[in-house]
Amino acid sequence: MDFQFNFAVDENENSEADAHFLLLCSPEQKQESTEESRGTADLAAKPSPKLAAAKHQDEAALKKNLCVKAAKEHSIPQDLNKVLENKVMETVLGLSHVKLSVVERTCSGDADSEGIVSQSVSSHSDLIPGVYEGGLKIWECTFDLMDYLSEAEIEFTNKTVLDLGCGAGLLGIVALQGKAARVHFQDYNSTVIDEITLPNVVANCISESRSGRDRKTSNPPSKRARKAESSPDVLSRCRFFSGEWSQVSQLLSNCKPCSKYDIILTSETIYNPDYYSALHDTLAQLLDGNGRVYLASKVHYFGVGGGVCLFEKFIEDKNVFRTSLVKTIDQGLQRCIMEISFKNSC
Repeated sequence: MDFQFNFAVDENENSEADAHFLLLCSPEQKQESTEESRGTADLAAKPSPKLAAAKHQDEAALKKNLCVKAAKEHSIPQDLNKVLENKVMETVLGLSHVKLSVVERTCSGDADSEGIVSQSVSSHSDLIPGVYEGGLKIWECTFDLMDYLSEAEIEFTNKTVLDLGCGAGLLGIVALQGKAARVHFQDYNSTVIDEITLPNVVANCISESRSGRDRKTSNPPSKRARKAESSPDVLSRCRFFSGEWSQVSQLLSNCKPCSKYDIILTSETIYNPDYYSALHDTLAQLLDGNGRVYLASKVHYFGVGGGVCLFEKFIEDKNVFRTSLVKTIDQGLQRCIMEISFKNSC
């Protein structure tokens, strides 16, 4: 319940008292009193730096709360051919994925209900904070993490896996192919889940028998999507979510039994320091006690301010996780793979 207190001040009464005082005092006292009154007025007009900072923080927090995108779970359509309808597929590192340039040209109307495709194209930007968080593009650190998972022989069998900030969902698909028991995909934008992530998962779950028949022919594989013959068993192990991290974390935490993940995979998600708190809290809430996070990132994100060193310092200050840089890539912009686990884990 909100309470409002209104105090009325009789300005005439105060003015009369001030005038009477000035008549009785000496000229020096009159000057001192006038200056004192002016000083008091200046203090009232100019709040202290602490009050100004607090007001700024309140306004920033209010603005942030207004921009929070609610969490949503996306259902898998029964007719999987509709998922792949009008999709043009490409292959990278043995995985099928939707050709993103075609999505940019053809995704409109209800398919782009958030307006992120049109805004991204018109602004020539891969990032519009609070609106579109880059899921229409496959970022290079995703390939770095895929390589590391293979090199390090990370075991997915019977594990529960979260592809956080999934975009194309390639990391989660790798986990699926590694016989993970459950794989959940999360992206900030629902359009990304419906138009890119879900089609990619369906395309890569097409039955091995069909793929085998394709390999026996001498003709190159068609870029057009094949008729979906996905294994129900594989897709039954998948769930898809969109929304801001804290909201998705709350949604998953309310599930019974509560979802905890043995492995969380995430790439290019520490570019903006403003998101560190939400990311840290999400990892702390969703990671199993002995689980591992594998995070791929550029060492520094120019123009945005985030990067590996800054995120490591943030984690160190929180004193919840321990971190280890398990791989560094020096080609082009320097990039790293970070392993994160709870400090008290095995």
